[in-house]
Amino acid sequence: MAYVANTAKTSHSENALRGLFARISDRLARRRVYKRTYLELSNLSTRELDDLGISRAMITRLAFEAAYGS
Repeated sequence: MAYVANTAKTSHSENALRGLFARISDRLARRRVYKRTYLELSNLSTRELDDLGISRAMITRLAFEAAYGS
């Protein structure tokens, strides 16, 4: 009986660990989207941003929305 209880605890802790890694992975992926979007928009000229209807002041907000939603 003790073996079964230990297996259940191991399974629970393994699930918790998987959940932790999944959350970390999700946060890192979202951060990469933010950084990539921010850098791509920042590298555009003012003329290119104007053509897209974007001001430089909007870049941070747009990168955040791309990564984390509105």
